[in-house]
Amino acid sequence: MANNTEIERKFLVTSEDFREQSVAQHEIMQGYLCKDPEKTIRVRIRDKQAFITIKSNILRQGLAKFEWEREINIDDAKELMAICLPGAISKTRYIIPAEPYDGAERKWEVDVFHGRLEGRILAEIELGNENEPFIKPKWLGDEVTGLPQYYNANM
Repeated sequence: MANNTEIERKFLVTSEDFREQSVAQHEIMQGYLCKDPEKTIRVRIRDKQAFITIKSNILRQGLAKFEWEREINIDDAKELMAICLPGAISKTRYIIPAEPYDGAERKWEVDVFHGRLEGRILAEIELGNENEPFIKPKWLGDEVTGLPQYYNANM
């Protein structure tokens, strides 16, 4: 996998059974400086850390996306959030170890959305390549990978 590449699969979540398997959780607030269909620039505050992230589907093929992320000062992030486009997202992210498959250690990130998106729960797994197999937990529903209405930038 090339540097600055993200390959993830996204799914709906059918029950809250994932909570029992969670090993960590994070409170996240994120906003977007750019929500172009081919690229996004996101500001995220996760607990007491902050990041700026650029994602694009221009430089990669298939499920792979270019992703560049850097930690930034939390005060700078708060200031940037004030100039983000309308529609900031608030969510709690649960970290669940994925059942190992062929020795690959992966994790599920389950996002429980708050505010205007209350009731939406999505799970993602980041993979080493597009064809990497993985075991789906029982609480996983339909796959929504690649469906624009499930991109955080479009919610």
